[in-house]
Amino acid sequence: MGPMVAARRFLHHARDGDWPRPASSTVHRIKASLHGSLAFTGKGHSSDRAVVLGLMGCDPATLDPDAVEGILERNAAECVVDAEGFPQWTFNPSEDLIFDYDESLPGHANGMRFSALDEYGQVLVRQVYYSVGGGFVVDEMELERMKAGVDTGPAHDTPHPFATAREMLEMAARSGKSIAGMKRENELAASGRSAPVLGQEVRRIWEAMDACVKRGLSEEGELPGGLFVKRRAKKLAQKLDQSWKDNMLGPLAANDWLSVFAMAVNEANAAGGKVVTAPTNGAAG
Repeated sequence: MGPMVAARRFLHHARDGDWPRPASSTVHRIKASLHGSLAFTGKGHSSDRAVVLGLMGCDPATLDPDAVEGILERNAAECVVDAEGFPQWTFNPSEDLIFDYDESLPGHANGMRFSALDEYGQVLVRQVYYSVGGGFVVDEMELERMKAGVDTGPAHDTPHPFATAREMLEMAARSGKSIAGMKRENELAASGRSAPVLGQEVRRIWEAMDACVKRGLSEEGELPGGLFVKRRAKKLAQKLDQSWKDNMLGPLAANDWLSVFAMAVNEANAAGGKVVTAPTNGAAG
């Protein structure tokens, strides 16, 4: 998610950012490099594919997993990125995407550098991004503000503030509200959303989670990444389903199904599918 978000951010920065623009030069080519952990795990984690998708205008929240291969094939065939609403720029992953194993960027282990070049190969603008977990990406200035403890977001008073689980349980006892109810009121206050809009967004998250489980249960074969790991969720689900049909349910059948659902999500994540980071990609199962 991080490389996709960063690539998409750079796409917007190259088109709309506040950087010096020589009168006689325009962006012709995009180059990118992955550093540190992203370089060493890039292929296995499909970071290279994510960079291409981001430069093609894709966003993790709205990307259709079934459209991914077609988008990547179009870039491979034409060696350009042509996101809707953006100029067409040259980007050939085999030449313009570098896994830099030698240089670690100073801010974070997951660093990326993007450059926009003119037709003569001169760099017009360059930007560094860091993937700091959960799909969140910051540039160099944002990272420095984070390290300095500067909160750039708006401050909100919440009706049920808490710093520990003990405080949360004590508030629940005093108020007679459930934890979910208190969190919902906090979210409404902090986000400024209306109750119907919040309900729609929660429903959208649930639909993504449900679709991820179903996707993981429907696919077979090996997972990408070169480790030759075979998918297991679909076959295990078929065995559990047959046990139900044969009335051979054990006392832990519900836990067995939960485990299979978790495995389905983990396999969908490993294959580059859409997951809800709960709280991270690795824990989404």
